[in-house]
Amino acid sequence: MKKVDAGGGWPAIRYTLRKAREVGGWWKLWKAMRSRNACKTCALGMGGQRGGMVNESGRFPEVCKKSLQAMAADMQGAIPDSFWNTYTIEQLRKFTPQQLETCGRLVTPLRIRCGETNYRPISWEEALGAIADKLRQTEPDRTFWYFSGRSSNEAGFLLQLFARLYGTNNVNNCSYYCHQASGVGLSSAIGSGTATVVLEDLEHADCVFLIGGNPASNHPRLMTSLMHLRRRGGEVIVINPVIETGLVKFRIPSSVRSLLFGTKIATTYVQVDIGGDLALLTGVAKRIVEMGAQDKEFLQNHCEGVEPWLQSLAHTSWDEITAKSGCTRQDIDAVAEKYASAKRVVFSWTMGITHHVHGVENVQAIANLALLRGMVGRPHAGLMPIRGHSNVQGVGSVGVTPQLKQAIFERLESHFKISLPTTPGLDTLGCMEAAERRELKVGFCLGGNLFGSNPDADFADHALQQLELLVGMNTTLNTGHAHGLAEDTIVLPVLARDEEPQMTTQESMFNFVRLSDGGPARHTGPRSEVEVIADLAARVQPSGPAHGPFDWSDMRDTGAIRQAIARVVPGFEQIERIAETKQEFQIAGRTFHEPRFATASERARIHTHTLPELRGGDRQLRMMTVRSEGQFNTVVYEEEDLYRGIDRRNVILIHPDDFERLGVAPDQTVTVRSETGELPGIIATPFEAIKPGNALMYFPEANVLVPRRADRQSRTPAYKNILVTVE
Repeated sequence: MKKVDAGGGWPAIRYTLRKAREVGGWWKLWKAMRSRNACKTCALGMGGQRGGMVNESGRFPEVCKKSLQAMAADMQGAIPDSFWNTYTIEQLRKFTPQQLETCGRLVTPLRIRCGETNYRPISWEEALGAIADKLRQTEPDRTFWYFSGRSSNEAGFLLQLFARLYGTNNVNNCSYYCHQASGVGLSSAIGSGTATVVLEDLEHADCVFLIGGNPASNHPRLMTSLMHLRRRGGEVIVINPVIETGLVKFRIPSSVRSLLFGTKIATTYVQVDIGGDLALLTGVAKRIVEMGAQDKEFLQNHCEGVEPWLQSLAHTSWDEITAKSGCTRQDIDAVAEKYASAKRVVFSWTMGITHHVHGVENVQAIANLALLRGMVGRPHAGLMPIRGHSNVQGVGSVGVTPQLKQAIFERLESHFKISLPTTPGLDTLGCMEAAERRELKVGFCLGGNLFGSNPDADFADHALQQLELLVGMNTTLNTGHAHGLAEDTIVLPVLARDEEPQMTTQESMFNFVRLSDGGPARHTGPRSEVEVIADLAARVQPSGPAHGPFDWSDMRDTGAIRQAIARVVPGFEQIERIAETKQEFQIAGRTFHEPRFATASERARIHTHTLPELRGGDRQLRMMTVRSEGQFNTVVYEEEDLYRGIDRRNVILIHPDDFERLGVAPDQTVTVRSETGELPGIIATPFEAIKPGNALMYFPEANVLVPRRADRQSRTPAYKNILVTVE
């Protein structure tokens, strides 16, 4: 497959036209995309009440390929009942992620028990009755509750409240497998775990760092902001083991000039070795100090831990930095010089930073570098973790974490006159490990693909099989419906965001709460997430004097849920009347335009680190799992990866210089092995864009190779920097 010379452009336009034909015409797709609902994909500048193609700054049109893919998937036809008689579980296990996704929309509850060969459609009454019966028979702490980032704030708040009133804090979300290291790292540095900037800040920055990510594929709306920055004469510094096509040049369809001639994105592109980011960031900081470009006044007046860190920088040798980063002094000096000359700098990163055993330290190192020049706590500069799902930040804000923030805990108890459990609760990986030990009996998943998201796929398969009941609320099929089935597995079909009968809300990565109007259902059968949760809770915990103070029937109304959120969650007070006022709002206390931080001392904290060794050697490669251009999280929409020029997914991408060292021929079929597992039938594919000694494979198919090594502070698994051999 021929690699394109730029991201976006005419291939994106042709793809849009093809998707329009698939869903019944351009006008039908246009109306769906223009509906007043928050975007279903990434959390960056997503549309809302002003329309699905308008960003938080009011700019139109703002649309990307990812949002088109998600919308087209939800506009699929229904999976017929005959499908479930035709295809056995064994056959479904042979489907690729893309084949499962394109089977159609789930429209009827499904059930399969151990020993059965096929799913069978069941009624909603049987489904909810069976789940409620099992929950009533099970000790609460032998259950876990997992939330994806695609659900609404209302559904997330309601389900976590139900779980806690039921009696467990085993409440967690998909962030623990992606950006939890960002939240922990940022909280330790500035007291708040989200972006310190708003979209307007990005529009006025004169330098943006893109570290460990590929937003050209995964967050394409960011490319418009980068185009404007480049036209202002700004700098874009990319740090990545791979030269990604869209980060070199991008053609933005909404700009005629960019579409015709392309926009050069990166002004400086540094290829770091996988696992070398902490050393590189330390090197840039060391060079800034050597240049005398640090903001001494800011460090003295607004930061803690400065002196130990500066001493550590002075004592860290350049030989250690270059050896452990895989970068030359010239690379580091180039980055430092650009940074030193910039006046308004935004640091952004994705899972190339967080998916390491030292992910929190990586994030702290980015914060250190920003604080070194006073680039946090001022307008048009700051820290910007790029969140991957449109409401993963929101569900965390409204209480979907094992331990509630103290303010939320106290307000929940006082507002509802209830007592909540005080146990620590289990994070996502902890739940999987407890399930494998048969310490848990029931798993309940609000969206997502828990199986497909896990490291060590064989372990995940076995762990989920130990459950007595596994419940999933989904719109389409995924690999988790074919693998990792419990003794009893029930799938509940739910409505997509733009099909909800009531208004809901979502939170963007800029801490902006957006309103989604919902819309007409496309199929008969699926139900609203809030309705399903409220009905199930009422079956398990009936209301009335004999059962407790909480009336779940009231919580079928998303307005009533928003009233509760307004009274319980700090910063969400305005959500109570958002359906009437239509006034979307930014959560207070998270954006830092002044150097007063959310720590006890109101000062930022600098952290000192020991640089990790660069792993690998001999016949090993440092491998990282990545998403393709035709993919969103675990959902694979297209088999080909247009921007990398790859037409299949059973590949390992290796620099041409590594083939002789590995004793492998280009395009040879190989077996890839790690400490955890092996994958046969993989094509060793030459890929000049990757730094020698490193390799790429696709997530989630390569998860069988990913060990259950996790960052000790955030418990985020290390999907990057996996040592593999190729035979």
